Amino acid sequence: MELLQFTSSPLLHGSSKFINSPEFYKSKLSNLKKPPTTTFRCCNHPNKTSHFANSKAFENVTKNLVIRASKSAELETAVIKKPQSQRFQVSKGYPTPFGATLRDGGVNFSIFSSNAVSATLCLITLSDLQENKVTEEIALDSFANKTGDVWHVFLKGDFKDMLYGYKFDGKFSPQEGHYFDPTKIVLDPYAKAVISRAQFGVLGPDENCWPQMACLVPTPEDEFDWEGDLPLKYPQRDLIIYEVHVRGFTRHESSKSEHPGTYLDEKNSIIGLQSKGISAGHLILCRTSHFVPLVKEIKHLPPPNPQNDSSTSILFFDLSLRKDLGINCLELMPCHEFNELEYFSYNSVLGDYKVNFWGYSTINYFSPMIRYSSAGIRNCGHDAINEFKLLVKEAHKRGIEVVMDVVFNHTVEGNDKGPILSFRGVDNSVYYMLAPKGEFYNYSGCGNTFNCNHPVVRQFIVDCLRYWVTEMHVDGFRFDLASIMTRGSSLWDSVNVYGIPIEGDLLTTGTPLRSPPLIDLISNDPILRGVKLIAEAWDTGGLYQVGIFPHWGIWSEWNGKYRDIVRQFIKGTDGFAGAFAECLCGSPNLYQEGGRKPWNSINFVCAHDGFSLADLVSYNKKHNLANGEDNNDGETHNNSWNCGQGVPMISMGDEYGHTKGGNNNTYCHDNDVNLCTLLISGTLLTHECESLGLSDFPTADRLQWHGHAPGLPDWSDKSRFVAFTLIDSVKGEIYVAFNASHLPVIISLPKRPGYRWEPLVDTSKPEPFDFLSSDLPAKEIAIKQYAPFLDANLYPMLSYSSIILLLSPDENA
Repeated sequence: MELLQFTSSPLLHGSSKFINSPEFYKSKLSNLKKPPTTTFRCCNHPNKTSHFANSKAFENVTKNLVIRASKSAELETAVIKKPQSQRFQVSKGYPTPFGATLRDGGVNFSIFSSNAVSATLCLITLSDLQENKVTEEIALDSFANKTGDVWHVFLKGDFKDMLYGYKFDGKFSPQEGHYFDPTKIVLDPYAKAVISRAQFGVLGPDENCWPQMACLVPTPEDEFDWEGDLPLKYPQRDLIIYEVHVRGFTRHESSKSEHPGTYLDEKNSIIGLQSKGISAGHLILCRTSHFVPLVKEIKHLPPPNPQNDSSTSILFFDLSLRKDLGINCLELMPCHEFNELEYFSYNSVLGDYKVNFWGYSTINYFSPMIRYSSAGIRNCGHDAINEFKLLVKEAHKRGIEVVMDVVFNHTVEGNDKGPILSFRGVDNSVYYMLAPKGEFYNYSGCGNTFNCNHPVVRQFIVDCLRYWVTEMHVDGFRFDLASIMTRGSSLWDSVNVYGIPIEGDLLTTGTPLRSPPLIDLISNDPILRGVKLIAEAWDTGGLYQVGIFPHWGIWSEWNGKYRDIVRQFIKGTDGFAGAFAECLCGSPNLYQEGGRKPWNSINFVCAHDGFSLADLVSYNKKHNLANGEDNNDGETHNNSWNCGQGVPMISMGDEYGHTKGGNNNTYCHDNDVNLCTLLISGTLLTHECESLGLSDFPTADRLQWHGHAPGLPDWSDKSRFVAFTLIDSVKGEIYVAFNASHLPVIISLPKRPGYRWEPLVDTSKPEPFDFLSSDLPAKEIAIKQYAPFLDANLYPMLSYSSIILLLSPDENA
């Protein structure tokens, strides 16, 4: 007896590809002299041999052969060992889609790894996971269970309380970029939930910060009732964005939540969206990018509706937050799975423990942060997924869009000293940007850089974004350090990326690309091009793209230049009056020439990373000693001082003057420094004007600049005063002025025959008279106090203040 062998053809010599064509088999077999008895190793019975004495049987058995061309001059037959399982029916499976997918009464498992030489599917019950045990291992055959670079297997059986992971074997050669370790169970990058510890900040067994993790297996019971939920699709020019940390928003005792710091309470009510406390006289940016004050108002929430489970035993998101405060879009700080115990250590300064509070250190991009849910690991993560979905659904019911802050610039695995958790153990050289000798590029400042423009990685990112839009119903994304997504991938090759060589293309790894394939793919994707796409257009490698980020006409940007200019002008720095005026107009110097609009600028003065708004005007320098790093961490260039058009973004807590005690880098604190205080509710009374939400940059037809006198703006380096009027089709005309000087000034107002100017906002006044709302009881008395000045068409402005005046008919004219 002998095994069948074939002589190689010139077309196959040196190839390592698999030949799966039946016609190929037959053509080769027809040229062979069939021995009297030929022995084949059968695919379905690897321990048995079969003898065929007739040509029909000889031909039929070849359908089960897998033939591989070797580097030698001969083709080799392959012995296929069918994966075995005691619990499940096993078959070869399908290469797509990636991840664990329900189909045909079972679950298909599929994962990409181009450099692994073997793969094992590890099945783990929830109870075994807690004991760091593997329930069952199914070794995948490199012939039957692999198509191209994709490993796959299909299982039927009982998956109750079952999780999974993989073991990969191959080279462990960091200098070549490979970190395969067959002793490590790694996570599927496409896993829809990651299960490990149940509670935020609580150590695992044996006080382990990194207990074994595993992936959710889908079940037929995963259906969620969206109740007809559809995307709100607000025009971006109408957005007012509120940056919020899910845990920090409701963790404080004042939230009075049964499950603080999570997506929902036990009744599946929203606890992450509640009415906000307000402090008067505090300055933030409204839709027009003009400063307006916040007015304290005690309001009572509507009583719970006993007919609606989602409104019992919990404070609802007050509709006034949308109608009065104006917020219609939540930007959730990272909600992908991360490990808050990543750098768990004792902080001797505060006497507590440092944690990764912000979450910018992703483990898995498909999984919601499990420990942000009240369910935790209950039901293997299925309940946690549904809690996030319910949060989105309830937000949409209240007219509020949900945008996710996503971190596709690096992962938690860090540099060569970091753990092997997922991407590194699956195929490190594909998922990370590497130097020729395996070193990790570090454009993120966090140890590694995601290899975004590699063909496999960019498709992974698009698949992930599509999932959150189609399955989780989110309305858009803010991309952290988005400039990394424009850099050339490892071993950049224009033929590989674009299909053709590009003249003069001498790009190296990390080079900024004029037309990045990933941004191109997202921008032209039929699903993603219709959602909000916001870039933080810089990275820590020095690439700064504010105003020049590749945008395809649809991307918006966190306008860091707006932040810096507004801070400089408001604190009274010379030479910023003209630049401040451009900011008020939506930064046309940055966006107009490229064909974009004012709403492509996301205007913010403060965000999570930096001073809070109250601290910005209270501290000259950072005070970060509480971080335990000798005040060496955090930004030093803060443009702080103790003392327009576009889409505004408000950071959580700024609406009521939250202070972090001067700490501008509170990434590691799960305490009051980062917790939102919800003692009262209130409203930000923005005056709705047609002219404050223009779809294009304002022109001289409706905008006029002024100085201390009408029509005479001062753009000199010493100017600290900016004023303008806007023609409005609804309100007639408004007057806005900013005095950033340390000196008071009496200004002359533009004359409008038959009309007079009346104050709406004056940030120098004590509350409640800083905002003369229509329902203010003493409004008429307050206006009379201005009368001597207004009758003379004048207005007194104190130092460091802003005003808004409305044009009203003069009854005495």
